[in-house]
Amino acid sequence: MSTEVTLPALGESVTEGTVSRWLKAVGDTVEADEPLLEVSTDKVDTEVPSPASGTLLEIKVPEDEDAEVGAVLAIIGDPSESGSAPAEAPSGHDEAPEPEPESKPAADEKPAATAGGAATGVEVTLPALGESVTEGTVSRWLKAVGDTVEADEPLLEVSTDKVDTEVPSPASGTLLEIKVPEDEDAEVGAVLAIIGDPSKSGSAPAEPKVEPAEEPVKNKTEEAPAPAPATPKATEAPQPAPATKPAEAPKTAGTNEVAPRATSPSSDVYVTPLVRKLAKENNVDLSTITGTGVGGRIRKQDVLAAAGKSEQAPSPAPAPAPVPAPKPAGSARKASQQVSPEAAALRGTTEKMSRLRKVIASRMVESLQVSAQLTATVEVDMTAISRIRKAEKAAFKAREGVGLSYLPFITKAVVEALKANPKFNANIDTEAGTITYGESENIGIAVDTPRGLLVPVIKNAGDLNIAGLAHQIGDLAARTRANKVTPDELAGGTFTITNYGSAGALFDTPIVNQPEVAILGTGALVKRPVVVTNEFGEDTIAIRDIMYLSLSYDHRLIDGAVAARFLSGIKARLEEGDFAGEF
Repeated sequence: MSTEVTLPALGESVTEGTVSRWLKAVGDTVEADEPLLEVSTDKVDTEVPSPASGTLLEIKVPEDEDAEVGAVLAIIGDPSESGSAPAEAPSGHDEAPEPEPESKPAADEKPAATAGGAATGVEVTLPALGESVTEGTVSRWLKAVGDTVEADEPLLEVSTDKVDTEVPSPASGTLLEIKVPEDEDAEVGAVLAIIGDPSKSGSAPAEPKVEPAEEPVKNKTEEAPAPAPATPKATEAPQPAPATKPAEAPKTAGTNEVAPRATSPSSDVYVTPLVRKLAKENNVDLSTITGTGVGGRIRKQDVLAAAGKSEQAPSPAPAPAPVPAPKPAGSARKASQQVSPEAAALRGTTEKMSRLRKVIASRMVESLQVSAQLTATVEVDMTAISRIRKAEKAAFKAREGVGLSYLPFITKAVVEALKANPKFNANIDTEAGTITYGESENIGIAVDTPRGLLVPVIKNAGDLNIAGLAHQIGDLAARTRANKVTPDELAGGTFTITNYGSAGALFDTPIVNQPEVAILGTGALVKRPVVVTNEFGEDTIAIRDIMYLSLSYDHRLIDGAVAARFLSGIKARLEEGDFAGEF
């Protein structure tokens, strides 16, 4: 009797994992409790043991693919039960597996309809992309009709209100037909394309309904650089942003092939947009990396490992810096009059709004329409926090592996204030005449990305100390910018913090993230001469680190005096600077 190998629970908040490496191949004999594969999650990397002794009959989740907790990863049993010789493993081993005939879809693949002379092969359907996601928009086809594709090779990019992702090919073969062109919507489960063998489709491949876009990159919304918003505004149930699209390879006349490849001229390995983005951010040359993924594919772990090695490599002593020549008068004015290449590429053009930008626009207007919003601002002396950071940041970085910014301190002060003032951790329904108070403090942290403002949520932030908050903030921000957060991580917030000060703004009037009732904006930290009163009541002038905190709140539930007391409590907590034991 065969035994299913399932992904075990790996932590209370871990819902899925990535198969990073298969330790056995199909046909191998395994013993009970013998390590079978390695799984990577956001919280832990671990081995999954075999639940029984027998032969590995089938691998259902290849390397580099995700699986939810409880999903079937493989089948262990007696080879006689499979009815045939074991199939080759889809994982990367020394010998390349023989591809299955393209005309024979796998057991879990749907054969395409043959009525009316349509192309025959494997249907490419829109997968489920989140619990509440019912449809998506085809934002870009990475292959054209007639192109050869490999199983698991990215085939198209899909944009939804909650997540943007690549859809891989379910089988190897030729792209025979595209059923949903770019910029059109499709429901989850809808057939997007047909993969198969042209010789068995009854005719030559039909003309594509859509070809990869040939227009200049400057007319592509996703390729245009997203300007930093003057005032980052949180959005209701913020949605994942479109993934950065691969740059289109140069095309010759008459061809419509799009080949997003590694930067090495000799490389023939597909590189995902995420890997390219990580490589660019870490100054890693992809042509110098040997991929450890399936078929030599470069994974994000390879890039991060290469980046780590470059950081550890000793750098030569820098040459004495030349004394800079004084800038000529009017150089700032001259520079401001120049048009950047990015701006020049957009001048005089019209581009289509991304799905995320449409959602943000709608939610911003909706928030102002449904709630009565006011903003209160206080000036906070952050000198005590600056002293703590200066004393602790080196040891903190070495011990925790993350930087110590001002935001964890502010978040901690906010969480404590929410515990004492539950109205700010609530939502209001005026039609029903009810107020619902949050069971925990779930803090949304607005993250500025090239695709738009997103707000991942730190769940149960009230249970975390400074170190825990620093880890959560760093992890969520990094994965949000890399488009790796899940829809669940972008929902469920009860209060939001937005840091427009990182762009230099002193204060702003942030818009409340519905259905929440308040949002805190943090301004830039600046040094100012201020009047300080010592313990003897004497006034002196001192240089202090000053930050403005702005609280936008829903006046339907929160009165001005209540908002002022809430904000003043956060100010007092930060100026006191008593965070001993919070590390």
